[in-house]
Amino acid sequence: MSTVTHDGAPLVQARDLAKTFDVSAPWLNRVIERKPRQLLHAVDGVSFDIPRGQTLALVGESGCGKSTVARLLVGLYEPTRGGLAFDGQDAHAAFKSRDAKAMRRRIQMIFQDPYASLNPRWKVEEIVGEPLREHGIVTEPQALRERVGQLLQSVGLSPLDMVKYPHQFSGGQRQRISIARALATEPEFLVCDEPTSALDVSVQAQVLNIMKDLQRQRGLTYLFISHNLAVVRHVSDQVGVMYLGRLVELAGKHQLFGQPRHPYTRMLLDAIPKMHDTGRARTPVQGEVPNPLNPPAGCAFNPRCPHANDRCRTERPALLTIGGIRIACHAVEEGRI
Repeated sequence: MSTVTHDGAPLVQARDLAKTFDVSAPWLNRVIERKPRQLLHAVDGVSFDIPRGQTLALVGESGCGKSTVARLLVGLYEPTRGGLAFDGQDAHAAFKSRDAKAMRRRIQMIFQDPYASLNPRWKVEEIVGEPLREHGIVTEPQALRERVGQLLQSVGLSPLDMVKYPHQFSGGQRQRISIARALATEPEFLVCDEPTSALDVSVQAQVLNIMKDLQRQRGLTYLFISHNLAVVRHVSDQVGVMYLGRLVELAGKHQLFGQPRHPYTRMLLDAIPKMHDTGRARTPVQGEVPNPLNPPAGCAFNPRCPHANDRCRTERPALLTIGGIRIACHAVEEGRI
């Protein structure tokens, strides 16, 4: 399986991506109550590369900015700063230009909730066929029906399912329909926003295996968003750990699970139940995520970190390359852990 583009550059390159939302009260309320504007830095300077044919997984607790990154990558949000290059092209400039359709054809998204992302009034044939019609890939009715049947087969469903409505399927089957719809335009890059979190554990593995098989067959590149580390271990090549809108650690899967360096990554991995450690007391994830509207000074993780010192409380760590991984931690940089 190829891991680089034809010229050796990664397929997806995010550089200092940031998204800020204005969550202030209405103007008049602010004047009367003398309140300042409130800005939420949902994503605050995230950079990563994804080689062609590989999977980068982003993990972290709820509210860390993972889904905002996903929406930035598919053009649903425009970045406040930073940029995204896709196959050497400025993706956000393309999303606003006449080439938007061509770019959207190459980048598709699978959403978290298959119950909410499929139109309940449409039959499966219309749901999966819409991207084919919209992009002018297949328009002739008979050919369209055949193509939809092939797409359904590729995700383990039957062409006979075309005439059914979404409510006639289970959650796992609905997510397969979502995957078939995303594959209709023959994209190169799929952004998967917690695609299995709404499903039963027994069904999760089936859907993940389908996604891995499709990746091998079609050379797909994935950004996989999840808070479930067991899922991430199954699907990813690289793992990025996010905390309050920033990447704190970015490493190869084996390195991250075998030798986690950042205190937050260690805390997340310690919280996973292990088959053989039944007698050992597990370390729960300590403390609460700070209010993102009022993050702590210095390193955002310092109130929960056992290794925090004065530097951690005042100076924000940069994402540095240390020992082959990228990490934002003063304690690791100084050799304290």
